[in-house]
Amino acid sequence: MKLPAGLILALALSAGQAPVTPPPLPADLQQRLAALPADVQVYERFRYWAGFQPAEVQKEAERYYDEYLRSIDVAADERAKQLKTIETEGRRLEVDRWNRILTSEKPTFNTQPNAFLVEMVKGRAPGAALDVGMGQGRNALYLAQQGWAVTGFDPADKAVAQANATAAKLGVKLTTVVQGSEEFDFGENRWDLVVLSYVTVRDIADRVVRALKPGGIVVVEAFHRDATRQRPVGGGVVFDSNELLNLFATLRVLRYEDADATSDFGGAGSRAVRLCAMREK
Repeated sequence: MKLPAGLILALALSAGQAPVTPPPLPADLQQRLAALPADVQVYERFRYWAGFQPAEVQKEAERYYDEYLRSIDVAADERAKQLKTIETEGRRLEVDRWNRILTSEKPTFNTQPNAFLVEMVKGRAPGAALDVGMGQGRNALYLAQQGWAVTGFDPADKAVAQANATAAKLGVKLTTVVQGSEEFDFGENRWDLVVLSYVTVRDIADRVVRALKPGGIVVVEAFHRDATRQRPVGGGVVFDSNELLNLFATLRVLRYEDADATSDFGGAGSRAVRLCAMREK
């Protein structure tokens, strides 16, 4: 049975999972959106709204977004049209979005290897490494240069192609797959290192643990929930205090950090969480 949107909202409020009304779109973002195709505008507005929402709300994002659109007097037929676009075109539009970001001639993210990852692998014997959501290869390429046998995957095909082109120029080998985490086979007892740098973690944490070899480590860096107070952030890369510790509770924690930082995708003043944990031998 499909619950009425108003009842869904009431249940969320009673459970302490209240949707957040985001601030108005900044003028510069409105200007950029105006130049984009209609379907991209619909998706980017949805993504902006979703980036401010608690994790539990994001699990049912389209239902809550319908209620939000109703609250700002969007007509029923227009709501249905927008939600259909989000449902049927969302994955393609998300891939297109990250292809644009990750292959931009003027990157808005840190194109150098993640500093926490660099620190955590220093002095560790190279082995088999998996870079989840590898993007344009900044972490995978660094690891390959240090002697790791690196496999990386990402649904953003143009970003993966750029990573392969850079690897060829550097004379290092990467094994790459154009897939999302839903399709990728993590395997079991397969990796000495799994890198989760600003990627979705909750849905794959158990698979990552099983995929680690005994003695293998997972290295994670992501945003703390506080980061959403200043800007919209995709829910998959946002975590509450100590949440990463709970997600990887069966592993031995080697390092955990929760601090204000200059994040790879948020710049200065972004509260970040970091974890390095090992599967016991």
